[in-house]
Amino acid sequence: MLQGKKILLGISGSIAAYKAAIIIRLLIKNGASVQVIMTSSSKNFISPLTLSTLSKNPVLSELSENDSWANHVMLGRWADVILISPLSCNTLSKMANGQCDNLLLAVYLSATCPVIAAPAMDDDMWHHPSTQLNIKKLQGFGNIVLPVDNGDLASGLKGDGRMAEPEAIISFLNNYFSIQKQLSGKKVLITAGPTYEAIDPVRYIGNRSSGKMGIALAETCRDRGAEVTLVIGPTTETIPDNMKVLNVTTAQEMFEATIALFPLTNIAVLCAAVADYRLVTPYSEKIKKTNDLLNIELEKTPDILKTLGGLKKDNQIIVGFALETNNEKENAINKLNSKNADFIVLNSLKDEGAGFGHNTNKITIFDRKGKQFDFDLRSKKEIASDIINTIIKKSDA
Repeated sequence: MLQGKKILLGISGSIAAYKAAIIIRLLIKNGASVQVIMTSSSKNFISPLTLSTLSKNPVLSELSENDSWANHVMLGRWADVILISPLSCNTLSKMANGQCDNLLLAVYLSATCPVIAAPAMDDDMWHHPSTQLNIKKLQGFGNIVLPVDNGDLASGLKGDGRMAEPEAIISFLNNYFSIQKQLSGKKVLITAGPTYEAIDPVRYIGNRSSGKMGIALAETCRDRGAEVTLVIGPTTETIPDNMKVLNVTTAQEMFEATIALFPLTNIAVLCAAVADYRLVTPYSEKIKKTNDLLNIELEKTPDILKTLGGLKKDNQIIVGFALETNNEKENAINKLNSKNADFIVLNSLKDEGAGFGHNTNKITIFDRKGKQFDFDLRSKKEIASDIINTIIKKSDA
């Protein structure tokens, strides 16, 4: 899986930097192209000459050298993945807090490719609350942090913090690129964000959905090789590249877009928080604040999930979402069955850090066979992977 892949290896200051030579040798042996960026402190542990010889490329370490500029933007765009190994406690802290005082950090902050990091530090440093907070920050940014090993450390102690072995890192990379092809050739439809239903030219009925979860799902499917169409309501979130995006405002617009796209769709993930009701007749002019009471007449909006469930063919998969405040499991399972979905993803507003507006989520997935899959609070990017993994695994069973 590494044949022809472009790997940008970042090396920070740790005794584990000597393992970078083994990593480069294994990457080259597996057919990858490798460029190396070193922090200044990492040179105390391994020679740039060694790494340039193994990688067959000059080692980079400075933003500018001999009147030439190391283009950090293009380096981040060249790579299929950035692997930072070892990731020292110092570089971890800088990455987590957006610092940019060396070439490696500049490349990291401007990278458009995935970032994978293999931490290396002493046991006490690894377990310090600030380190664990920084790890969570990196994961929240969508970066992948490999687990540390337990074993002999440079301090002479034994414990957690030992960098993953080179062979394990190469195995992870092979698996990572294999996963990228899981949805190759599949057409995936994602709905995301809220819908707004006009009351008058100024006001609307809506909800607090940000679109974060749906966007994370769209990115995950895209990264696994799918042809993604994202139908999204009003949002201030950044929309990902390399996918078709349809911007809509109302439930009716989202309904019409999804119905038109569904016949050619393999997987539909309906993550949008669609307004359940709209005005029968919206006001054409702004309503003035004249009366103590204002009565408006509402009607149901189209039920997108139920309609698609009625149209679904055997080779199509539909995933719905249920945001509940009471009788969560009962309501989610009822929605799954009554609307002919294959999976329902349950969010409870009782779970702190989950639901609208958060960068994290906590979910339970139910399938048609009565199985339940629980996932603890994690970043929405990680939760998106959990959802897609569940769909792929259960659909192939």
